[in-house]
Amino acid sequence: MSEVFLDTETTGLSFKDGHKIVEIACIETNDLIPTGNIFHKLINPKRNMPNEAFKVHGFSEDFLKDKETFDEIAEDFLNFIKNKKIIIHNAPFDLSFLDGELRLSQKEKINKRLVIDSLDIARNKFPGTSNSLDALCKRFNIDLSRRTKHNALLDCELLREVYINLLDVKEPRFNLANNFSEQSISKVKDYEKKIVKISEDELEKHKNFLKSELKKNFY
Repeated sequence: MSEVFLDTETTGLSFKDGHKIVEIACIETNDLIPTGNIFHKLINPKRNMPNEAFKVHGFSEDFLKDKETFDEIAEDFLNFIKNKKIIIHNAPFDLSFLDGELRLSQKEKINKRLVIDSLDIARNKFPGTSNSLDALCKRFNIDLSRRTKHNALLDCELLREVYINLLDVKEPRFNLANNFSEQSISKVKDYEKKIVKISEDELEKHKNFLKSELKKNFY
């Protein structure tokens, strides 16, 4: 199954408060290797751009006013991600916006069973530390010099590198039970430890033997 790394930029933090998606990007991979297929759209949110959001991504209301609306790109978006694993960093945030926009466009919601949240993986690996995309890039020495502003397409590329690193640091799991079975090893027979108690007489003989033998020059 192919994968899609997905990211969005928005006008704010909550779709329920009237905020909208202004950029959506997806990079397709096969076994985590880019196929060259991308989906990237700047979107007219049909609302004003708060200054706080503008500082994050740099998209002004005037810049976006002639771009397509979400309902105009929804079908192409769904076709691009169809039947693929969808990898998102902090998935609940992006999914809340995407599902909200899809509902308004009268389209089907994203299948949550296909979604992998890389933030959950990072939190399990590095509990108690910052696991933002920036922090993980720094942890894995991934170049952030291009990230002067948040950009969904660039963030997808960075997320792919982060995700690969997150998978690489997983502890290998060996199915020892299967290995034993395949090799026809009897755990009781081959791994039983038997303790032999040495008598005082044997210990004394061994001590005397060492004394006599050590006096000899073998070289």
